[in-house]
Amino acid sequence: MTLKEKLKQGPVFGMACFTGTTCVIENIAMSGLDFIYLDLEHTNYMLDEAFEKQIMAAKLHDISILVRMADDNEVAIRKVLEWGAEGVVIPHCKTAEMARRCVEAAKFSPMGRRGGESNVRAAGFGYHNFDWNTYMEQQNRDTMVIPMDEDYEFTDNLDEILDVEGVDAVNFGPIDYAVSKNLKVGYTMGEEVKEAYRALVAKAQARGIGVLGPVVPPTKENLEQAVKDGYNMIILGNDMWHFQKSLKDMMQQAVEPVREAAAGK
Repeated sequence: MTLKEKLKQGPVFGMACFTGTTCVIENIAMSGLDFIYLDLEHTNYMLDEAFEKQIMAAKLHDISILVRMADDNEVAIRKVLEWGAEGVVIPHCKTAEMARRCVEAAKFSPMGRRGGESNVRAAGFGYHNFDWNTYMEQQNRDTMVIPMDEDYEFTDNLDEILDVEGVDAVNFGPIDYAVSKNLKVGYTMGEEVKEAYRALVAKAQARGIGVLGPVVPPTKENLEQAVKDGYNMIILGNDMWHFQKSLKDMMQQAVEPVREAAAGK
């Protein structure tokens, strides 16, 4: 089942992976989550064979893959979709024109102008009675274009961006949004950031567009509130955050008490 199909049944849950380690990717995939969010913007990974391996590791366990691109480069967008990703997340999308360019890169005609090649993973390398028209229809139907709302300009151009045909969801980035407005930054949204988020949710829901965003820490209460607030695609932090939390908990709950007790002797 594709991520778009799962979205019709209710909210979907995933995790970002910053380490790029294939065993971590496979563990996330086998956990029962709906998608994995691979990152080209804030990691040292390039669009090369090592990154393709990350996509292959996820596909091995049939989990949906979203890739946050480094920018809106059309060749890079096409490559990750051909390698097997279900969607591309475009950072710092500030205008409808930028969103339109990304749709053109990701979607085949008549929705876009994506270049075609059958000798790629998304096309099954041309096997099993490959048919061009069926393949293009499937890719246009199932792949997702997800601009990021992480700059105040997105809110300024909100209606125009959401009206771009082919925008399937929007990834809200509260931290970068606050940075763009020179506001206090934290995991909790300030009032101006909340206003921008509420405007996005109202107008996205009216158009049937998904809203993707982080919930950290991903407690039951926080997830319930996020769904109530309009998120239907939820990122449960990233692998580094969870690793760091485990280390901090271990130090505070076990190592430091034992150190202090031993020092007291």
